[in-house]
Amino acid sequence: MLKEYKFGFNIYGLLLFLIIMIPNFIWFAAPAPNDVLRTESVTEVIDTIASVCQILMVIALCIFVNIKNHKFHITPLIIFVIICCLIYFASWVSYYVGVVNTGVILGLTISPCLAFMFFAIDRKNMIAVVPISIFLICHLIYGIANFVV
Repeated sequence: MLKEYKFGFNIYGLLLFLIIMIPNFIWFAAPAPNDVLRTESVTEVIDTIASVCQILMVIALCIFVNIKNHKFHITPLIIFVIICCLIYFASWVSYYVGVVNTGVILGLTISPCLAFMFFAIDRKNMIAVVPISIFLICHLIYGIANFVV
């Protein structure tokens, strides 16, 4: 399986990460009015695992290139990436106007992970799927345990 990969640089993987991080950068600089996300987490170990997997995910998305991959173009999976990003941004807008409910929390936790997952699958980057999957599970546990239950 590793024979199908080479070290390279996938600018689209980095761009996707940076696009998804834009609302987080805004949130760091300007807190939302009803900012429940700044409360102390009850899932510290899970959060640490998620952080490590997030770093591994970004590295894998950016440096592992499948040699059997096609040139980047709009595919159904890339359309799903765009839809997930739009849901994520809509969830942030809702959060900033004061809506904090299960739908918003799930939009903030699941949609960015699915965007990364769909992107990795489109790019045939199964190496990245592993840390993305773990990150998705940890991010979901964090969101549910801290803000839904």
